Amino acid sequence: MHIHILGICGTFMGGLAALAREAGHTVTGCDAAVYPPMSDQLRALGIELIEGFGEEQLALQPDIFVIGNVVSRAKLPNGKPKFALMEAILDQGLPYTSGPQWLSEHVLAGRHVLAVAGTHGKTTTTAMLSWILEACGLNPGFLIGGVPLNFGISARLGERNPSGTNKPLFVIEADEYDTAFFDKRSKFVHYKPGTAILNNLEFDHADIFDNLAAIERQFAHLLRTIASSGQVVVEANNPALQRVLAQGVYCGQTSFGTDPADWQAHGPAHDFDVLYQNKTVGHLTWAISGLHNQRNALASIASAAHVGVAPHDACVALATFQNVRRRMELRGTIKTGQGDIELIDDFAHHPTAIRTTVGGLRGLLDAQGHNTVRIVAVFEPRSNTMKLGAMKAQLPDSLTQADLVFCYTAGLDWDAAAALLPMGERATCTDSIDELVRRVTRAARAGDRIVCMSNGGFSGVHDKLLGALQAKFT
Repeated sequence: MHIHILGICGTFMGGLAALAREAGHTVTGCDAAVYPPMSDQLRALGIELIEGFGEEQLALQPDIFVIGNVVSRAKLPNGKPKFALMEAILDQGLPYTSGPQWLSEHVLAGRHVLAVAGTHGKTTTTAMLSWILEACGLNPGFLIGGVPLNFGISARLGERNPSGTNKPLFVIEADEYDTAFFDKRSKFVHYKPGTAILNNLEFDHADIFDNLAAIERQFAHLLRTIASSGQVVVEANNPALQRVLAQGVYCGQTSFGTDPADWQAHGPAHDFDVLYQNKTVGHLTWAISGLHNQRNALASIASAAHVGVAPHDACVALATFQNVRRRMELRGTIKTGQGDIELIDDFAHHPTAIRTTVGGLRGLLDAQGHNTVRIVAVFEPRSNTMKLGAMKAQLPDSLTQADLVFCYTAGLDWDAAAALLPMGERATCTDSIDELVRRVTRAARAGDRIVCMSNGGFSGVHDKLLGALQAKFT
């Protein structure tokens, strides 16, 4: 089969392309911004990439067009369609489908799917669960919205014909974002999981959901797709998830979190016992920081147990988990002679994620006896929700444990400086990336931890800061 993917350079669609190529399909694709690293990864797989969405791509004559949710029926200011290729597909009645639908029919069918859903922690938990299954010899397939360092790739098919009667396993990051312009259901309703993690739930994606209740309804739809033999693994202390469960659960369920959860952690986030129904079933010592990651670990251990992995074995596997790129990833160290400066990259963009990232780092520093070390937060409100200003009132509280805050405001229609006014002189805003680098560099001191947070490339700020800091301190 020849598939042509519209919007191929997105994380999900790029992963789908890699899976399709591995399965033996001919894969081509297009996007408005074909650039590294995704373009390099796809071309290394032998996938032809085309810049733009021109209708001349019909000449490729694929068997089916797979449409990413970046594609719409929007028009340009001159009245012409923004996605001419999509208009031509519709005009000529050519076959097309969404990414999640194609994945469901051609990859997930016949597998036991373990789907990881929730507002936060999806990528990390999906990577944790995949690594547990891999380390225990189960050779899972996976599709992850990031690159787990243990694997070095974001997607693979895994075992398709396991010995015995068990279905092959596939772990997928189950996004609640909509499927396509012609299918406004959440992506995850296509996956039909046998095991579903509901990690947490709060308001996000203000560009497509009017309120939290609308998102809860999509999660309730997900639960309706799980067979009675399946299981939902749910965070016990989240009110929104309790409202989702109240709309109907049709399979087994188990909970994780604090009392009265089935699965609990006793001890600090880096060194803790794992309890199931008040009985110790494992112990985990690892290099990952933050209470949020402790909860992610509980969710992955509980899910692995549903497919036969003993909690003790899951803990042994997680002890060697290396996290995911752009999750508290150390990008560089500056030697100053009076204490190293560490530059850290993180994907945090929602206020809750920013709070857990900064708070997790503060907790780690305190545990290491470094309670005088400053945290310098450098962040870009880049997600659609943040650009709309729906969460701006939560920003000061999310950054409260940072000593200094620098906000990059390019492209915002709301006043970030006014939103951060409660932080006083600790907060600085600028719409120039070069000025941002100058201000951070001027403020930096020996021993600082500088955390850059964005769900995008952040205009290359990491390398620019490393260069400027190196120049300052040498």
